[in-house]
Amino acid sequence: MEAVLDRADRRILLAIDQSGSSHGASREAITRAASEHAALIVLSVIEPHNLHLPGGRVRRVDQERDRLVAGALQVVQEARRVGVAATYLIWDGDPAEAILEAALAERADLIILGSRPRANLRRLILGSVSSEVSRRATCEVVVVPA
Repeated sequence: MEAVLDRADRRILLAIDQSGSSHGASREAITRAASEHAALIVLSVIEPHNLHLPGGRVRRVDQERDRLVAGALQVVQEARRVGVAATYLIWDGDPAEAILEAALAERADLIILGSRPRANLRRLILGSVSSEVSRRATCEVVVVPA
């Protein structure tokens, strides 16, 4: 993976999960990065609980990584087409923790992520990734509704 982030001081971290809620966040991040002459870092997180498929089968980590890389590369290529310096990261673990840690490690000035409707009980009880990131981030956070 080639990093092309050296020409921009401002850094935007876009956290995407490849769901429908990622499309609006991706557009917002690319638009902001272009207008602010900022570097864009696209982050996707491999969640261990996403490795289980219906019927008891398990998706292999490499399959999930390949899926996330393909989606992140699409966003990176779209950003580069409009002149934005962009790269991607794939991290493992809890999404909120990974986003917060990546923002610190990459010295992000802004985190952009999508928001999904709270459709399941787990999210209603535990809260959403976007809520957790918004509460704990040390930089500005923009949550783009799905």
